[in-house]
Amino acid sequence: MEDITAALSERLSIRAREALVYWGLSSQEPQLLKYRENAVFKISLSDGRPAVLRLHRPGYNSAQALGSELQWMKVLERGGVEVPAPIPADNGADYVELPPNRDFPNQNADVVSWLSGSPLGQSGVPLAQDLQELISIFRAIGNKMADLHTISDAWERGSAFDRPSWDTQGLLGDNPVWGRFWDFDGLPPEDRDKLGRMRGILLDEMKRIEPQKLDFGLIHADLVRENVLVTQYSVQFIDFDDSGYGWRLFDIATTLLRNRAEPHYPHIRQAVLDGYRSSRELSDQAESILPLFTLLRSLTYIGWIGERPEFADNGARLSRYLKDSYDLADNYFGSGW
Repeated sequence: MEDITAALSERLSIRAREALVYWGLSSQEPQLLKYRENAVFKISLSDGRPAVLRLHRPGYNSAQALGSELQWMKVLERGGVEVPAPIPADNGADYVELPPNRDFPNQNADVVSWLSGSPLGQSGVPLAQDLQELISIFRAIGNKMADLHTISDAWERGSAFDRPSWDTQGLLGDNPVWGRFWDFDGLPPEDRDKLGRMRGILLDEMKRIEPQKLDFGLIHADLVRENVLVTQYSVQFIDFDDSGYGWRLFDIATTLLRNRAEPHYPHIRQAVLDGYRSSRELSDQAESILPLFTLLRSLTYIGWIGERPEFADNGARLSRYLKDSYDLADNYFGSGW
């Protein structure tokens, strides 16, 4: 893992073996795949099938929120959206709480099924598929995203259901879901001023569009390339760590944001919108507001990296994310905002 130090990787692997005891699977060496909100490992079940172990970032989501996430994934799978299915621990629970050790406080862990697809791509690396493949894949993404929204709207959730909200407060409030993008250690003073000013402008902009009553409900909230798996016949969605309530345009913007540098981006964008509209309504008026949500999405990455100083490439990422947000703001508001 290039994102983290070898020492942290080793500590995470030890923690993963502790977690596997609860599934009766401790006699193996888990393979660390990704470290973001969770540490994600590839493991083997007792019958040899691959599966995924997730060690959840301490304090990021509550046990109730994790249980809600897993419950929602079951509903989506039954509805025909290909997502990982929870694999209960030996005690029948969908997740377990690990006691503290010398490196980690209490944290939750779960195991979910392994999906057969391959990641659509990697952020920052040009997509390898040809134009027709890209159109087919992104149309399927838009279509399945719309199905996810429709299934979620029809699901009668209990009062205990608990997920974060990517609403105005969750994006621009005093304590956004992914952190205070305008105010954290390591952010240069000139960027604090500039981002603080942008935040105020965006708060006014959200008030301006509020009367339009945009489509709002449960969303995946992180359908980036790495979280979309592609098979010969379908697309699959993984990594529901940040799923919650939000505008459906935010889901679409998240998928499009990191593809804007692709040579075929106009076709990618249109394919996502066409796929979405083949399964769910999306008005031209709503589409016209999509650039605003693309800008809002870009700002969340600044807050996200600001809370993760342990990443070896923290400074480089921050520079990229700042430039991206400033470019999007210039395009949306005009230079000199």
